Amino acid sequence: MSNIYLGYHFKIEPKELGSEILIAELGELPFESFIESDFGIIAYIQKQFWNANILDDLHILNSPEFIVSYTFETIDQVNWNEEWEKNFEAINVDGTCHVRAPFHPKTNAKFDIVIEPKMSFGTGHHETTHMMIQHLLAIDVTDLKTLDMGCGTAILAILAEMKGAKPIDAIDIDNWCYLNSIENVERNNCHSISVFEGEALLLKDKKYDLIIANINRNILLEDMATYVSCLNKNGIILLSGFYQDDVTIIDASCTENGLTFINKLERNNWVALKYMN
Repeated sequence: MSNIYLGYHFKIEPKELGSEILIAELGELPFESFIESDFGIIAYIQKQFWNANILDDLHILNSPEFIVSYTFETIDQVNWNEEWEKNFEAINVDGTCHVRAPFHPKTNAKFDIVIEPKMSFGTGHHETTHMMIQHLLAIDVTDLKTLDMGCGTAILAILAEMKGAKPIDAIDIDNWCYLNSIENVERNNCHSISVFEGEALLLKDKKYDLIIANINRNILLEDMATYVSCLNKNGIILLSGFYQDDVTIIDASCTENGLTFINKLERNNWVALKYMN
């Protein structure tokens, strides 16, 4: 007999950062599957592990920085493969990079990336990941020593290797992202990517020609000096994970740390910036 599940539909503002924090908190509870939605996330838990007070200790629900609302429903006989396929569509970036799940057919795109993100962010659907892919497609990264900071699914590290970057470090503080990145690196037959679990402290004494950081504004500002200290002369840094309204403060931090602005991409009010050292 199939297990009975409850499906929680969370609406979150701001969505990107709020979803990351909410998934991290729900991951400490018996919630076992998460799907990104247009407004936030859908989280599933087996009814046998559920109780009416299960969300009482979630900090994000009481945080003034986020607006979170939710409804939930009882779901019987969940077909996870069907649910997953229904909510994940392959994407094509500029006709050059195709990002798909394992169940999607292979294409003739120059860069065909297979990602099974599970609970990790970075499928290429979000505006920030899409723009970072566009930035990478426009750069000759051949033999550039590269860092993918806050790698999520490691999609950007994988694309960098496909374009000739090496060696590559992919780092994420979240254990699920770390494990998922290892899976995706292996799935795409990458051999130049090393995946690490941790934060900016791991960058001590490291040097890179290219740094990719698709995180959130506050972490970028907090760790900007560390990133720049790791960037070789004439190195490139790509930054995203923030809105157009945040560009002024991000640019001020970059300038203060000696970076030179090169160009900007914008998509639905999200922004991705390119700088050089």
